[in-house]
Amino acid sequence: MSAPAHDDSSKPDAWSSDRDAQRSHGSFFGRRKGHRLRAHQADLIEHLLPRLALDIASPAPADPRDIFDSPISEIRLEIGFGGGEHLVAETLACPGDGFIGCEPYVNGMAKILSKIEGHNIGNIRLFAGDAAELLAWLPSQSLARIDLIHPDPWPKRRHWKRRFVQDQTVAAMARVLKPRGEFRFVSDIDDYFAWTLSHLLRASDFAWTAERAADWLKPWDGYTMTRYGQKAEREGRKATYLRFKRII
Repeated sequence: MSAPAHDDSSKPDAWSSDRDAQRSHGSFFGRRKGHRLRAHQADLIEHLLPRLALDIASPAPADPRDIFDSPISEIRLEIGFGGGEHLVAETLACPGDGFIGCEPYVNGMAKILSKIEGHNIGNIRLFAGDAAELLAWLPSQSLARIDLIHPDPWPKRRHWKRRFVQDQTVAAMARVLKPRGEFRFVSDIDDYFAWTLSHLLRASDFAWTAERAADWLKPWDGYTMTRYGQKAEREGRKATYLRFKRII
């Protein structure tokens, strides 16, 4: 999970307009800039990110697979990828698929760019902004899967409106997912688990795939634990794993 950090005097162009480091609308809230970037990380932000970044100011292509340089079979999205451990593992495990990573925090973006460079990953595109805006930009029925792994739970009641899972974002995900596409959610916060389950169960476009308790108490096959997930386990917090299928 991406965690807010202290502000930084170095302001890469992609984040320079966010001077007070706060989101005032949309689905991501909190500070975007964190610890000072190392020189190579700043270089990746300046030179590699522009080659991979989606420009949602321009219309989306009719076939969103065209945003990738090589032919791909389907597109998956991870919202708030943090350090990128899960997303990078997925790109390497499924080289025939295209992946979009959405992350508003500059430090998370710098970390995944280092991994992309190190593994020479070509089947990924990045968006350094609000996932709600990205969902609105994507064509309908363009994604095979959306992953939300350890999102910020915003535990205080007055902040619940800042959680990503809301009725409007559930509807937005339903629009962009293909029939039988999946939304997958992981959290170690019981309240956010209950919140997400409640919102998806009342959404007519989704069906919960669980058939037994083990289906939400254990990760799905091939799941890559994030650094945050490992930390939660060490501290005795058990994650839950939810899978919802887009109804035809």
